[in-house]
Amino acid sequence: MQLNLSSIEYTYPTTVEPALRGVTATFPQGWTGIVGDNGGGKTTIALVACGILQPDAGSVSPQLLPLYCAQDATDLPSNLEDFALAYNGRAVRLRRDLGIEDDWPWRYRTLSGGQQKRLQVACALWADPDVLAVDEPTNHVDAATRRAISATLKKFRGVGLLISHDRELLDDLCSQCLFVSDGKATMRPGGYSQASSQATLERSTAIHARETAKKEKARIEREAQRRREEASRAAGKRSLRGVSKHDGDARHRKRVAVVSGKDGQAGRLSSRMESRLQTAGAKLAATRVEKRYDADVWLDATPSRRKVLLRMEPQLLSLGDEVLSVPALHIANADHIGLTGDNGTGKTTLVKHITASLPGNTRTLYIPQEPDEEQKSSAIATLRDLPSERRGRALSIVAQLNSEPERILEGGAISPGEMRKLMLALGILDEPELIIMDEPTNHLDISSTEALERVLMAYPGALLLVSHDAALIEAATHIAWRIEWHRGRYELVVR
Repeated sequence: MQLNLSSIEYTYPTTVEPALRGVTATFPQGWTGIVGDNGGGKTTIALVACGILQPDAGSVSPQLLPLYCAQDATDLPSNLEDFALAYNGRAVRLRRDLGIEDDWPWRYRTLSGGQQKRLQVACALWADPDVLAVDEPTNHVDAATRRAISATLKKFRGVGLLISHDRELLDDLCSQCLFVSDGKATMRPGGYSQASSQATLERSTAIHARETAKKEKARIEREAQRRREEASRAAGKRSLRGVSKHDGDARHRKRVAVVSGKDGQAGRLSSRMESRLQTAGAKLAATRVEKRYDADVWLDATPSRRKVLLRMEPQLLSLGDEVLSVPALHIANADHIGLTGDNGTGKTTLVKHITASLPGNTRTLYIPQEPDEEQKSSAIATLRDLPSERRGRALSIVAQLNSEPERILEGGAISPGEMRKLMLALGILDEPELIIMDEPTNHLDISSTEALERVLMAYPGALLLVSHDAALIEAATHIAWRIEWHRGRYELVVR
């Protein structure tokens, strides 16, 4: 069993540019990852594959039973009530595997986002479709929920389309990945890590091919110019102007050259060179290289002169009905700390307590999980009030984090991910000694996450990073703080 998309074209009624441009792909049994930048066409491909959108051109074959599991966890599954009443073998196994309690379907609106996502996935799998498209199933969920969702999706035996920025999930489930950019798509084998490595190799090859094409075009341009000059001199020689009407020998030689065609050879060679020049120009234009910024955004930044930025005594923090036991902590001037734990275990509470406990003269950049309207407005106003040189520096950092500076300058519909990038860029200008980021990859596509990863890895100061993204934590931090349930309370464990 497989699903085929052939030359798919689709343009949304409210837009001018097509969302999909001649997309052809084969989805075999098992999971295929669909990855790419936000707005690149990933969800559109899934909606076309599931028959929710009808393409303007192209075909989807054969006719299979599809189902689309939405990204928004608050969307009620259409078969939620049927699943709630079902106690056949599949329904029972799904409840067990995903840790779903019997009353959850009846109080869907009161569930956490992670609980709602478990129910969404359960209802989708219980429907037993031939084709299942799952859109960002691990957004905002903790590690335990992610593991449960991954293990359950792995048991699906139909054609699976996984739209995700979760690199670990893509590696765990997928045998191939469809890379989508600007409405076009390229299939590469393997999970995300393998497929991304191939994409990097292809990019390196494309860069070499482009440099070769540029050099060849320059060489042909020089040769074409020489041929044009030769043709011009030949045309001058062919003319009888300036030859005395009494010089019969000279006039005879020119007429012989015209009859034999020798005088036109330079012109024909010049014409051929022009044709070769057009071909070289077209080849150069066709050799595209994906934009990527590898410059060091930190320039001359250095760690704080103080060796230790924070010391905290052991204490208990209130989490409502629960408490969080915190041991003695310290943050050195170059520590990169990754804070992990399940949802609701007190990570954000601890981060806010640390922020409030820092000495007043510590240059700290704190970027919350969901910036409020006041913080967003302040960031936009700060950008607009910056001198042109510093504004350009901030926008350059935004570009290196894989966002369009023009969208940031417009200031109207800035996405949550773009707002975090702007806040980080503005903070970098103030040379912070400590950066604290709470779930920075929420809403970010993989390219943006990888760009953020490169920036945070290179940061020379202290970093406290709260994230469910295991790959980001592993790459950007070297000290592990984890909140666990132990002996009737939450405890922070330092490793």
